[in-house]
Amino acid sequence: MILGLLMIEFNFFGMKGHVHPYLVALKKYYEAASNVENAFDMRAYMKDHFVFYGVKAEERKEIFKAFVLSEELPELEDLQEIVKDAWSLPQREYQYFAMELTKRFVKQLGKGHLKMIEHMITERSWWDTVDFISANLAGPFFKLYPELKEKTIEKWVASKNMWLNRAAILFQLRYKDSTDVDLLFSNIEKFKGSKEFFIQKAIGWSLREYSKTNAQVVKDFVAEAELAGLSKKEALRRVEAKV
Repeated sequence: MILGLLMIEFNFFGMKGHVHPYLVALKKYYEAASNVENAFDMRAYMKDHFVFYGVKAEERKEIFKAFVLSEELPELEDLQEIVKDAWSLPQREYQYFAMELTKRFVKQLGKGHLKMIEHMITERSWWDTVDFISANLAGPFFKLYPELKEKTIEKWVASKNMWLNRAAILFQLRYKDSTDVDLLFSNIEKFKGSKEFFIQKAIGWSLREYSKTNAQVVKDFVAEAELAGLSKKEALRRVEAKV
């Protein structure tokens, strides 16, 4: 059945609040699949930043399929509200669900959904969400609206939010031959002196991914760029493996 569009008030996780009914229905699936031991391990793996139902990736995929088959996809006009509510809930599985749901709509997103993508990057931020959003949501979004890319990425690079910085480096991960190499290298140059692990790792990862398309260009850039050791090691992993 298709759930109604009206917000409903109920006791959700011990707190009264307005949560989209789409997520109310999803809650039953996660509760049925919850696993205390998995939840403990997953929370520890994420450095105690988040709590979990304990539903692992493969089972989450099955739940997503079953849920969408039962409830159908929501209307595009409901997406931002669902994502916002999912991001407000404590269990990390809701954020994973919202990312996968948004991916289903990625070719239908409007320019106004950029704020939603930025919200997903800057709130409840950690590598597990930011990396997915960068490559699978932000990347395709900027292909849809290339006129927004330059100004937005410039803003992300200038931001004091490290996760926006990381997204600015990673959003072209799936671009292959479409990669704006000048932009990629320019962004890396701006951050190559960073001591932040997640930035150094992102630099290496973005270069390693592009090396699958043009290994020599990456090799030449790394030779000149004076990257941090971690970035250089990650960047050349595939290149050196071919030698």
